[in-house]
Amino acid sequence: MMKFRFRRQSTDPQREKIKQELFAFKKTVEHGFPHQPSALAFDPKLQLMAIGTKSGAIKIYGAPGVEFTGLHKDATAVTQILFLPGRCWMTTRFTGGNSRAWFPSVNATRATVLLLLKSCDLLCVGTEGGGVYVLELPRLSLKENQTLLQDHVTQSLPDDYRCGKSLGPVESLQEHPQQAGKILIGYSRGLVVLWDLSSRHADQLFLGKQQLESLVWERSGNLFVSSHNDGGYSVWAVTNGNIYNHQPVSSTIPYGPFPCKAITKILWRTTHSPVILYSGGMPRASYGDRHCLTIQQDKEHVTLDFTSRVIDFFTVHNMDNDKEFDDPSALVVLLEEELVVIDLLTPGWPSLPTPYLAPLHSSAITCSCHVTNVSTKLWERLINAGKAQQSRRHTHRKWPICGGKSLAPPPRQQELLLTGHEDGTVRFWDASGVALTPLYKLSTANVFHTDCDPIDDPHDPCDDPDMQQQEEEEEWPPFRKVGCFDPYSDDPRLGIQKISLCKYSNKLVVAGTAGQVIVLGLNDERSDHLVDVSVMDLLQDREGFTWKGHDRLEPRLKPAPFLPGFQPLVLLQCLPPASVTAVALHAEWNLVAFGTSHGFGLFDYHRRNAVLARCTLHPNDSLAMEGPLSRVKSLKKSLRQSFRRIRKSRVSGKKRAVITTTSKVQEANAALAEQEEVAPVQRRIEPRSADDSLSGVVRCFCFADTFLRDGTHHGPTLWAGTNSGSVYAYALEVPGVDSGRTCERGGASESSMCVEAVLGKEIQLMHRAPVVSICVLDGRGKPLPDPYEASQDLSIAPDMTNAHSVLIASEEQLKVFSLPKVSAKTKFKLTAHEGCRVRKVALVLFSSAVQEDYSEHTLVCLTNMGDMHLFNMPGLRPQVRFDCIRKEDISGIASCVFTKNGQGFYLISPSEYERFSLSAKVLIKPQCSVQLLRHLGHMFTW
Repeated sequence: MMKFRFRRQSTDPQREKIKQELFAFKKTVEHGFPHQPSALAFDPKLQLMAIGTKSGAIKIYGAPGVEFTGLHKDATAVTQILFLPGRCWMTTRFTGGNSRAWFPSVNATRATVLLLLKSCDLLCVGTEGGGVYVLELPRLSLKENQTLLQDHVTQSLPDDYRCGKSLGPVESLQEHPQQAGKILIGYSRGLVVLWDLSSRHADQLFLGKQQLESLVWERSGNLFVSSHNDGGYSVWAVTNGNIYNHQPVSSTIPYGPFPCKAITKILWRTTHSPVILYSGGMPRASYGDRHCLTIQQDKEHVTLDFTSRVIDFFTVHNMDNDKEFDDPSALVVLLEEELVVIDLLTPGWPSLPTPYLAPLHSSAITCSCHVTNVSTKLWERLINAGKAQQSRRHTHRKWPICGGKSLAPPPRQQELLLTGHEDGTVRFWDASGVALTPLYKLSTANVFHTDCDPIDDPHDPCDDPDMQQQEEEEEWPPFRKVGCFDPYSDDPRLGIQKISLCKYSNKLVVAGTAGQVIVLGLNDERSDHLVDVSVMDLLQDREGFTWKGHDRLEPRLKPAPFLPGFQPLVLLQCLPPASVTAVALHAEWNLVAFGTSHGFGLFDYHRRNAVLARCTLHPNDSLAMEGPLSRVKSLKKSLRQSFRRIRKSRVSGKKRAVITTTSKVQEANAALAEQEEVAPVQRRIEPRSADDSLSGVVRCFCFADTFLRDGTHHGPTLWAGTNSGSVYAYALEVPGVDSGRTCERGGASESSMCVEAVLGKEIQLMHRAPVVSICVLDGRGKPLPDPYEASQDLSIAPDMTNAHSVLIASEEQLKVFSLPKVSAKTKFKLTAHEGCRVRKVALVLFSSAVQEDYSEHTLVCLTNMGDMHLFNMPGLRPQVRFDCIRKEDISGIASCVFTKNGQGFYLISPSEYERFSLSAKVLIKPQCSVQLLRHLGHMFTW
């Protein structure tokens, strides 16, 4: 009788305790701008702002670090939010007018507008049917004796105004600023009623004839302003005389006389001279597609021109009734894609930089990179470079939304999140705490002559106040571009695909869509210089391949101006100009490795020397020659190939199932052999075809000082992994690093020598699964330190006495090979065991939450199912598994990036990152005053 060799592993209680001290999964905070915002509110007493979204979420913001997120049980759009000032309560209106605890009589008609009285005990609800209902707070119980129906108002109207027409829905409700209990009721048809709730009587009727959009009181209560759908607004006087008011004091169509779009909202704020703010009103024929908000005061007139739709806006102003004026200090505008704050105290009304809610997707995010434990010196230089960019277009006043108190301790270290964008920019974000704050923006567009290249200066023309004033004088309306959301790219070839930053040498490598690889260095001064250009042909004149994609970007042939910050040193252009799929930087050796769908290269950016160019194309890789813009036409061909492979595998499977022998013994032996080959818990994995399209795509690189040629001499090496499961290992001769070989070559001076690369090993994985990651481990089984860390004693020196090993992670399995023989030591077949494929891999150092001096290096794998698998190193024994991302969220899985201390980020929308932690010790989450959440739990899940 035979026994299986597979046994259930017994659990070690001590090990389980250690795992609990090391690993814990939690989603901590959402960074960025809320996706699809739909409502805005502000509590002037608590200085808190709330944003509602179409998915039913409500996000509350105060001072940087004060942040809460609530999610309504029903995924219904939030259309209006009202704070109960100073009470930590809020009332919300959703699509369809639904709200909890409403009576059927109110639900019978859809709510259009809410008004919270200053007493905070009554809520007025305007409806689509023209009725106004009064609810008692906090129970939201209906006061039926206060209900005002449209019929009651119609009876008070003159016959010539009534004309048998309906007044339409209630568009606006506004309480009298000086007399409590009196409200303005604005109907869509144009009628405005000043209604006294206590006496249930109409004090005055304002017989407007133009369709109404919004109402606002002047501070004294003697005037109010109405805005209309014809692009005009009217000022009405409130008097104690005649109940009927037929004509406003004044009517204005600011951008007339030609037909204009509606002014959807208007605000009137008093200072020494009134400030009028309104959205819309643009001439319909000329600028009907513009998203604008106008500010007027005396002769000052500015039309803020945004790139996305205005949702709502408010002013931060004086709310004390004893004061004579409103004295607005800031204007806060919620747009569909960003939040803009305007300083109303500074001449020219400049914008304020946002400490949070910055639009991550100002241009579409194409890649990201995280850097841990950034030095103070580099941090300060980045901040100064960012301030130099903002000095002309931003004011540096205090952020006006400053409510709450952050209780989070200061960050232990400074962390950077770098995002690459479609327009060729790289943005640097402060990811040390809850608020993701923009620090600095790098643009690579001025290195090239692009399709849209109006000027050579990197400054935005709207940054220059003189030029801006001149344009405003010449143009009407006086537009001013505001905000940073710009979804349109001048040239799609500028898109950033890969980023690598060395925080010790301040070197940055940026690679793009058209095969461009730019090496940059940090400079604190403005510089005008010509960028060195090198070209590397990865095909090496290989016959039978013709590039059918886009042209390469043309570099500038004259010196270009570069602002303080990262400035280009070398531009390396790959031929064919295909998108760069992998990049690696070793600043200590002055080397950069890059890969495309055609092959990979190695470049010495210090000596401006091409070290290596290798073509990885298979003879059938025709799809790689077409480029991303012409691959649609190859879809049918790809589908045909897929169906042929499926049909072929089915036929071969049927052939294997046919037993030609009739012997019972042979049948039993065949069954036993099959059981030994594939364990009962494993899935059979079919090998991938060698002629699959895009098999030559380079997926990853690894620089390492390790043993490749023999077990006694170590030296610099480069490892490259491809889509077809091939791994190439090169031994490098770097001047100044391997002094022994320098002597062998005749003792030439270091400056006159060149880096050389010799192929040492070539590994082909059996199933040809794409190689996702490569990492060399030292004699203790730990990953080698980053460049400069070992030489400058910034980390524990690696073990160079015992044998090294290399971890190769493919989409299907994790495998550790010994060096230099490259013999398999251990492996874990993730696809065979779990039925999933590896998408992202990272080596993370987890520290114990209990024992200060205990930590473990752990391999973290994100699969195509959205779950995280953690393995110990170097044994590859499974530790824990966490469900992180929905398997349907393909973009979220593709965008995930890990940190070295056990955290991660992934996109939950085009404008938001979800931050999560796998570590029981490292946890960055909002820690604010607890009383801010009181009374909100009955409506939302926090």
